[in-house]
Amino acid sequence: MPTPTPPPPRKLGLAVLGLGEGRSIISAGVQSPLWDVVWLCDLNEALGRQRCAEFGLTQFTSSFEQVLADPRVDAVGIYTPDHLHATHVIQALNAGKHVICTKPFLNDLTQARDVLAAQQRSGRQVMVGQSSRFFAPFARQREHFLSGAFGELITIEAQYHADHRWFLEKPWARSASFKWLFGGLSHPADFIRWYLPDVTEVMGYADLSPTGRAGGLVNPDTFHFIFKSAAGRIARVSGTYSSPTVPAQRDSGMSCILRCTGGASQADYHELRYAWKIGSQAVVEAFEGAEDYYFRFEGHRHHAGEYQNYIEYFARGIAAGETPKPDAREGIVTVALLQAMEESTTRGQPVQVRAILDRHGLGDLA
Repeated sequence: MPTPTPPPPRKLGLAVLGLGEGRSIISAGVQSPLWDVVWLCDLNEALGRQRCAEFGLTQFTSSFEQVLADPRVDAVGIYTPDHLHATHVIQALNAGKHVICTKPFLNDLTQARDVLAAQQRSGRQVMVGQSSRFFAPFARQREHFLSGAFGELITIEAQYHADHRWFLEKPWARSASFKWLFGGLSHPADFIRWYLPDVTEVMGYADLSPTGRAGGLVNPDTFHFIFKSAAGRIARVSGTYSSPTVPAQRDSGMSCILRCTGGASQADYHELRYAWKIGSQAVVEAFEGAEDYYFRFEGHRHHAGEYQNYIEYFARGIAAGETPKPDAREGIVTVALLQAMEESTTRGQPVQVRAILDRHGLGDLA
């Protein structure tokens, strides 16, 4: 995980829009020495009062315009439902605010050009909150790989399997606008793009499970995909979200496996575990003592530690004049990949990522 320096000369002012999914970033901001949480904003006033009481805050409003007019706000964290991201990102940029937006950055590409134009006009930074990159096992795996210890990459396997039937308690999760492909599978898909940024083609299948259908889901919750990069490297991604999971002693809910010419490694999420092998040397690294930092409330439902890692990375990037990653352009290409994945499941054949970008006048991002 890159860590731009130096830290900002003062604490930055953070506003959080969307207090359901934004709960983790509120915790991150409150505990970070680099940020002050200036505003909480949501249309649900009862939820706003609840979050203020939970985190010892007082500044709540249901008016996003009031937030954007406050000069104390340096950056807005956007954690609203996916289909509202583009509108909220553009509003924040037009007001001269930096933006952290949860994944998926956009739910489709119809407003992608507008987002890029707003950022160019504003001169502000945008970072997509691909939080799993900032979780200890995956950050360690990335650092280890970039050291050259494993040699050349051969293939990647990434998966995210979780029994998220509890998530259907949220009414909007049962709407046609919510898609697990974008809300869940974007994590392992992002791991692939992290190591293979030149993915050109995808082929896969999707299904809506009986349990997902019974729970009121509209879109598929079960996925398997194969990716191919411009250099011919192949990768695999899978995810299930409405079925029981294998015990953690045997498998991890989320994993990224790198197989390379000189060795292999596997990072596991909830288990805070990183295993690697080079030649005859095999090691399992555990991040003892990190459980309470990463998972601060409700067991593993909220993972505020990695949010704190990425907002501090973002703050240092702003101070250093560096572009935090993944930025808006990378986030848009990831959305194009997700759309190619979805299209492949409906067409029953491989889909080119470039074709999706070209369709929206975004071919220059390929």
